[in-house]
Formats: sequence, structure tokens, C-alpha cells
Amino acid sequence: MSTVTADQVKRLRDLTGAGLMDCKKALEEAAGDIDKAIEILRKKGHKMAAARQERDAREGAIFAAVSPDRKEGQLVLLACETDFVARNEDFRTFGRKIAETALQQGISDASQLASISIEGTALSDKLAELTAKIGEKMEVSRWAKLSGDYVSAYIHLGGRIGVLVALSGTQDIAPTVLEEVAQNVAMQIAALSPISVDRHSVPADVLEREKAIAREQARAEGKPENILEKIATGKLEKFFKEAVLLEQEYFKDDKKSVADYLKSVSPKLIVKGFVRLQVGGK
Repeated sequence: MSTVTADQVKRLRDLTGAGLMDCKKALEEAAGDIDKAIEILRKKGHKMAAARQERDAREGAIFAAVSPDRKEGQLVLLACETDFVARNEDFRTFGRKIAETALQQGISDASQLASISIEGTALSDKLAELTAKIGEKMEVSRWAKLSGDYVSAYIHLGGRIGVLVALSGTQDIAPTVLEEVAQNVAMQIAALSPISVDRHSVPADVLEREKAIAREQARAEGKPENILEKIATGKLEKFFKEAVLLEQEYFKDDKKSVADYLKSVSPKLIVKGFVRLQVGGK
């Protein structure tokens, strides 16, 4: 068996972040070859990751990246088993790199994430390395992309909620004002979790579910059958004010709706879309 020096172990540990004994054993198995030892540690990481597949990765953090021209943004939810690991700086640095790399490499579909290369190494290998180092199951559990005339990202509660918002009608608005507006709208979305931009984009099945609930409530109150539909339609108005972004009370001024706030900045300003991800959410 090749003699492994302390300097070799330190170098391998610096390169991989693995434990000292793991580095020593890998170097001994690789007869002192650093590259082979790294591959051995990667394989160990893969085995560790596979052994932990049955574990629940319900914690984690969301990371965002926005293109320099503000035309596109991406969100990545890197999941892990515990909140302790979600706060680990290595974990958070890795999450940021995934989001930035996905954006730089033009990922347009979640299935393409597996193909991205981070610092010359496949994402799956990087995940295995970090699993070996930290000792918890980790996975990219959710990914989202948004494009528009102006895209901004907002991360809330230390990464537990992430929002992308896309605006249009932005041409005559100063960049600093535009970013302030985008951040305000993103904070609104983070805090109040609307289901759509406007009432016309609420899914039909959601509307029917809300109407069905309203009809049953009215029926239980003894209302006549011939007016149940009218009552249900009326209750949808309250639902829209709670669930639709533009009709929600603006969180900084309850005398305004979000639509009113946007108009106060510019009558041309429009929210074209948004994405909201939450750790532990759907």
C-alpha cells in the first residue's frame, strides 16, 4: 500500500471538503493519485446519495439568478433534510451556483438541469460530492423560469420563499424606480401568495371549486335553490380580492389595490407574470 502524506490528505480535503479519514482512505485506495482519489470520493458520494433516497428532503432554500439585461430570471429550490444544512454556507454557495449556471447555460426546461456543468463537473457529481461532505440527501426539487421586458427576483425568509416577477410597459420608467416597483410587487406575491395575475387567468377548475363551496354554504344556510348560483357568483368577488394579484390590497397602502399602485407609477405598467416557490410548498 502506498504511503499517503499529510500534505496529500490536506490537499484532497481542500479540493473536495470530505472528511480527513475519508480523504486518507481514498488516497490509499488510489495509491496517492489525487485525481483517482477524487473519483473514489465522488463514487462514495453517489453511494451515500443512493442510500439516502428514501429519506425526505423537505427543507432547503431557494436561489435566484437574473440575466444582466433583466429579460430572464430563474429560481432553483435546492432541497435537503434539515434546516441546519439549509443554512450551511457550502450548501447556499452551491445553490447560488446552480441558479447562475442554469441561467448562463440557457436551461429552458427542468429536465435539462441534469445536463448542466458546474466548474467542469456534472451537476449530479457535484450533488454527490456535497452529499458526501455534508452527509444529507440533497436534490434540486423545483425549478422555474420567467421571461419578460423586465424581470426581478426576490428572496424572502432566508430563502424559504422565492419570487420572480415580469413587468411590461416599462420603457418610460427610470431603472431605479422600476426595480423598486418590481421588488414591491414581488414582496406582495411572497407575502400574500396570489394564484394568478388577474381574474381572467384564474383556472376554470379553481373558479368552479370556489363556486361549489359557496353554493354548499348557502344551501346549508337554508337559501332557496333558485338563488344559489347568484350567491355563489357574488362570493367570487371576495375570492378575487383575496386571491388575484391585481385585485389584492396593496400591502403598503390598504386604500389601494395592486392595480392602483401600478397605475400610480405609470398607466402603461403591467404585470405580465410571476412565479412563486416555497420550501415545503407545492
